[in-house]
Amino acid sequence: MKIIAIVCLSIMAYLSPNVTSPNIYQFTMTSIEGKPVSLKKYEGKVMIIVNTASKCGFTPQYADLEKFYKQYSGKGVAVLGFPANNFMHQEPGTSEDIKSFCEKNYGVTFDMFEKIEVKGKDINPLYDFLTHKAKNGNVEGDVSWNFQKFVINKKGEVVATFSPKTSVYDAEVVALVQKLIKE
Repeated sequence: MKIIAIVCLSIMAYLSPNVTSPNIYQFTMTSIEGKPVSLKKYEGKVMIIVNTASKCGFTPQYADLEKFYKQYSGKGVAVLGFPANNFMHQEPGTSEDIKSFCEKNYGVTFDMFEKIEVKGKDINPLYDFLTHKAKNGNVEGDVSWNFQKFVINKKGEVVATFSPKTSVYDAEVVALVQKLIKE
């Protein structure tokens, strides 16, 4: 009887329209200006989430991220930057320092957030979610360095991650984003 009840409950949960896949809309983050931002704000958009740093060999990727944002924002794509100081202290600045650096050097207009931990014992809950398949349902693996990219579909589901070396203009990234825009 217990097995039948468990099977019935499992089928009901599967068929229920209220059951959703794990998504990032449960998180509220703090903008680089210090204001709370619910990630529900991005519901229905394709997102590129990237951990950033101002003193890294990959820092020039800010230029491509901004160009990509300007090119695709009108098509429903958002770029979210999360500064982190986890790798060789390459993001030592305050939120004000980071914001000023990004605007002055790269003209960044995409959404930036306050500095967080993207790995280790103090990992931010968003990045804990992004890096654990048991939590996000699809992607597994720690952040390997600054400028790792996570691609999120319009439902808020993590669908892919790309290495820090991979540009947002890499053919695979562009193809995935264009596919997700159409879904």
